[in-house]
Amino acid sequence: MLKPVDPDPSGEGTPDDRPIGELLRQLVEDGKAYAEAELNVARAIVAEKIDGLKLPLVLGFGALLFLQAGVVLLGMTAYTTLLSRLGPFLAGLVATLLFIGIAGGLAWYAVKRVKDLL
Repeated sequence: MLKPVDPDPSGEGTPDDRPIGELLRQLVEDGKAYAEAELNVARAIVAEKIDGLKLPLVLGFGALLFLQAGVVLLGMTAYTTLLSRLGPFLAGLVATLLFIGIAGGLAWYAVKRVKDLL
């Protein structure tokens, strides 16, 4: 009768001859390395997007500051227009109530939109 031929004469064995525990350990290590690589890719993507948003955010903040200055000037214009007709106290009161009313209306609309989304 013929003897089967040993495929690996060195006796080290093929990768399939490794114990299950060693294969599982290698699988877990490969999984960890893959997850870490994916996390590094995600971090790089987020960092690139943040870098791309820096200038628009700074410009938007500057635009908001100029918008606030414009609203203050509008309030002062309303006050000085009413000043000649109503006097200092009533002109200030009417201008303040006008802008508080506008702010309240905007806040009400914002809350309504949020409730509609939820």
